[in-house]
Amino acid sequence: MSIAKEIAPHLPYLRRFARALSGTQASGDAYVVATLEALVEDPGSFPRDVAPKLGLYRIFLQLWSSVGLNDKATPQDAERSAVERNLDALTPRPRQAFLLRTVEGFPIEEVGEIMMISTAEAAGLVQSAGQEIAEQVATDVLIIEDEPIIALDIETMVEELGHRVTGVARTHREAIALVGKKRPGLVLADIQLADGSSGLDAVNEILGSIDVPVIFITAYPERLLTGDRPEPAFLITKPFQPEAVKAAISQALFFDRRAGRKAA
Repeated sequence: MSIAKEIAPHLPYLRRFARALSGTQASGDAYVVATLEALVEDPGSFPRDVAPKLGLYRIFLQLWSSVGLNDKATPQDAERSAVERNLDALTPRPRQAFLLRTVEGFPIEEVGEIMMISTAEAAGLVQSAGQEIAEQVATDVLIIEDEPIIALDIETMVEELGHRVTGVARTHREAIALVGKKRPGLVLADIQLADGSSGLDAVNEILGSIDVPVIFITAYPERLLTGDRPEPAFLITKPFQPEAVKAAISQALFFDRRAGRKAA
């Protein structure tokens, strides 16, 4: 099988990873294109000691870390976006490991294989990145969730990251009331609420008055992934993995703040 056929199914996921790593889809795609160009020029460089998906990510990160590629993508610092300029605030290697594990869902062993380090080293990098991100973006969080146990789980995760929970809303009305009392720096929202009201409607009303990042945590992702309107950048499907939620929180806050928005 040709390299093109082996890696084609994995390119959408690599684009997602590249976007998270660089901060913008345009910048991420530039690195993905450079990766493909490198493989066309030198097919023999494709790793054969790991599965094709892992090999693709390994080649991508090798190019990402090269001085020549970074210079080509961002020839002058003044031309870089606020997100791209400030991503340097996070240590590069921990950030790569963190995104591979929590966003792309690679087992920690495979993170090590992609980055060509031991499993223990990979685990250490993931932990370091999570702490580093949380320290930079601590904020007030509003949770919109009608199931008490799930709300408690989310609240615990939020507080473990060093954030403060302003309140838990079970209905559209409660969510709006809580925003009126304390402006949040992040909203975590379910879609289907206790009284039959909509978390999506609540979020849209909130966004009509304040500019705040939102993460949807829902058992009904199809209601958001319709293709008919701008889709959310951060969407967690129930049942969720705690690490995925924590990763989304850190990314949403990091990219939002670094893009120039005012802290809550």
